[in-house]
Amino acid sequence: MKRPSWWVSLIPFIVLVAVLVLVIKAFGADALEGGSQVALMFAAGVTVAISMVFYRIKWRTLEDAMVDNLKSVGTSVIILLLIGAVAGSWMISGVVPTLIYYGMKVILPGIFLFASCIISAVIAVMTGSSWTTIATIGVALIGIGTAHGYDPGWTAGAIISGAYFGDKVSPLSDTTVLASSSAGTPLFTHIRFMMITTVPSFLISLVIFLVVSLFHQAPSSAETVDFSMDLASKFNISPWLLLVPVLTGLLIVKKVPAIITLFAASVIAGVFAFIFQPQVISEVAVGAELASADFSFIDGFKGLMQSYYGSTSIVTGNPDVDSLIATRGMTGMLNTVFLIIAASTFGGSLVGSGMLQSLTDALVGFVRRRVSMVAATVGTGIFANMITGDQYLSIILTSNLYKKLYKERRYESKLLSRSVEDSATVVSVLIPWNSCGMTQATVLKVSTMHYLPYCFFNLLSPLMSILVAMIGYKIKRTEKVAKA
Repeated sequence: MKRPSWWVSLIPFIVLVAVLVLVIKAFGADALEGGSQVALMFAAGVTVAISMVFYRIKWRTLEDAMVDNLKSVGTSVIILLLIGAVAGSWMISGVVPTLIYYGMKVILPGIFLFASCIISAVIAVMTGSSWTTIATIGVALIGIGTAHGYDPGWTAGAIISGAYFGDKVSPLSDTTVLASSSAGTPLFTHIRFMMITTVPSFLISLVIFLVVSLFHQAPSSAETVDFSMDLASKFNISPWLLLVPVLTGLLIVKKVPAIITLFAASVIAGVFAFIFQPQVISEVAVGAELASADFSFIDGFKGLMQSYYGSTSIVTGNPDVDSLIATRGMTGMLNTVFLIIAASTFGGSLVGSGMLQSLTDALVGFVRRRVSMVAATVGTGIFANMITGDQYLSIILTSNLYKKLYKERRYESKLLSRSVEDSATVVSVLIPWNSCGMTQATVLKVSTMHYLPYCFFNLLSPLMSILVAMIGYKIKRTEKVAKA
């Protein structure tokens, strides 16, 4: 089968960019509500048309590649829906309001961003999941940051920076395990070698967040008190509600699969909602004006189910608090699911047509030295995230494409696995149509382009990987194998 040349392989990307520009101009902030997904599908159609008409590639070959891509993201889709259920149930049960209420009393405004980054990092190390960290404690921190007068972009940047650092260095992380195994590197060897680039990037990020926090002009204490009082007036704030995140943490420590953990977290929160917030779930079901003091089990059940799957709106009298505690449940994740399907279809068409391989081969042709090799790996990891819309696919693709090259150049596999992690893993959250970027934007209610400039760890990691390659620190070449 004749493969498209690299310049022909660029055509779908040119089409994609052109259509996305039109979509963004037409829809603005609502571009990810469907327009961007259609653009990805259209680009996939262009890829298929070129492949079948000009290169006689069979539809079956292209279809199989797209189906394989879709199969690989099936688990992510289930996790996304469950994250929506957790976000809704943790809010309506009073878990998140309780975390915000106590958090405002404990975390000082003068170190808030710094503390948020560290807290997110510690939890992500223990859980091995940036997604779980952001969907739980991250949501609470966004609320605390809002009460302290921080721009949501800054708060989200601190949360994401910490969560992705913790995810990268945790032996429990699926992306860390995937990157090390794909490159053929022992897990703890990979983590130790990754510290050389990861720790400096994280420390620089912490310094930035600390300086910004120290110079932040927090609202008056009266405003913060009002925020707390508005939460307490609507929800039954109780230390007992902290049992929900504690039990969830225990499940994670016991290495219970993510799907089971998230399902259990939403069910436990639902039970607590009935116990502690009967009035709130009744209000969600019938509205504030119709909710009565006499709790109706059916109304409560309806309100709880709605928090799992749909939108909830609770009136406190404070517009900022109302906006914070509104949730969209599983339904709020459907645009992300749509995005994953569209991105996977486009990525699969590129793989099946051989266009992705052609582009990579062209890129490898420019690799001459160690720095250009690492830079090419980092660039491919970012590029793969843009075209596949999924970090797992990006990790696998980048590792497989460069494994032979690193071996031929006699570089240790840990250099490859680190370069892949420094790009394919951390940059995924910065791309609006990537499953990570779309998910975190939905969960935190902060658009990807809004938080992107403040995700310092994620921005610095790829650059640090290239910088360390330039210095050559701890980078060794293996001995030549004598020919028989």
